[in-house]
Amino acid sequence: MENRLLHTPEGVRDIYNGECRRKLAVEQKILNSFYLYGYEHIETPSFEYFDLFNKDRGSVGDKEMFKLFDRDNNTLVLKPDMTPAVARCVAKYYMDDPMPLRLCYLERTFKNNTNYQGRLKETTQTGAELIGDDSPQADGELLAMVIDSLKAAGLQEFQVEIGHADFYKGLTEEAGMDEETRRSLRELIENKNYFGVEELLEAQQISQESRKSILTLMELFGTAECLDRAKELTKNPRALAAIDRLEKIQRFIEACGLSDYISYDLGMVSRYQYYTGIIFKAYTYGTGDYIVTGGRYDRLLEQFGKQSPAVGFAIEVDQVLLALARQQIDVPVSQANVLILFEGSAEAQAILLGRHFRSLGLPAVVSVRNEDKEMEDYRQMALDRKIRTILYLKGNGRIVTAMDLINGKQDDIPFSEYVKED
Repeated sequence: MENRLLHTPEGVRDIYNGECRRKLAVEQKILNSFYLYGYEHIETPSFEYFDLFNKDRGSVGDKEMFKLFDRDNNTLVLKPDMTPAVARCVAKYYMDDPMPLRLCYLERTFKNNTNYQGRLKETTQTGAELIGDDSPQADGELLAMVIDSLKAAGLQEFQVEIGHADFYKGLTEEAGMDEETRRSLRELIENKNYFGVEELLEAQQISQESRKSILTLMELFGTAECLDRAKELTKNPRALAAIDRLEKIQRFIEACGLSDYISYDLGMVSRYQYYTGIIFKAYTYGTGDYIVTGGRYDRLLEQFGKQSPAVGFAIEVDQVLLALARQQIDVPVSQANVLILFEGSAEAQAILLGRHFRSLGLPAVVSVRNEDKEMEDYRQMALDRKIRTILYLKGNGRIVTAMDLINGKQDDIPFSEYVKED
């Protein structure tokens, strides 16, 4: 039992040995990108009422939520998704605010992904939500933020794939499909199961034009040129309006000079039921999953009593860190570069020296020498902690032995060379 308690439960992990500092550094770089666009930071609780994440507004099914009960027997869940939580928060505190609202967050989310081997059940998400603006420019702003944020984190080679929920809905609407058939078709398209789609369509009484359009849907991906091909597939007003919207967003992205990071996948569908317009995901190499997901959800806030359009995205921080590591991209962090080691008689000088380094903004570890430990033990500890220099104060501390562990140099330097005492 004691040995078992040393391990974490399945689907969660410890972060240590420098990785935690790198994660914090990446998170802060991403948040700084959001702040540059004028977004305000918010926090929501780790657990919410179960009903907040029902099938019409949640990102996971009932069985994939971690449930708990309060003492009044209300069913609560650890938050699996940020968007409904932000929507609730906006409806509560900004119900009568008619102006656009820009919010961002850094939170942990929890999904009981038992069926997905290797996927973490606790992940860190950072993201942004633009509430109250239904323009193509708002969609473009969010896409530009995604690109700038990933670049700030250190990634250079990635793609943001864009689709539109209404293009798929328009084609299936034109074909006259019922809701159950649409749901089955959506799953097949999401899994890129071309033969499954073909088989399902053959069983439906739909026109040859509709059958061809839906089959071609899975081939409509790549540069902005695929938007021109898409317009030739249908005359459905809903589908054509979706393409017109994407063309306006493309012009915004081109004006930002970011079009190299954008591609299109008009066969993109989402299992998130609340998406109503643009949907997008970002990918990079070194990780087998998306690193960003987002989209427009113009009717989600209606479920909380506020009539307001919205668009947002979430960055999977753990996936970004995995990609950075596998792409061998360094994440610079400020770590202690100096160990100030002292004998008991030199305590006052060691404390003064440590405070001097910190006043200059230089991290320093100050530690009394344990007489049971050899100097080689401290040398090895410093190397393990990636500390380059040991400053050793012995006797009265007036002479400091400076040891450069990288170059193997050692010098005796007067204490007054470091700190001028009053």
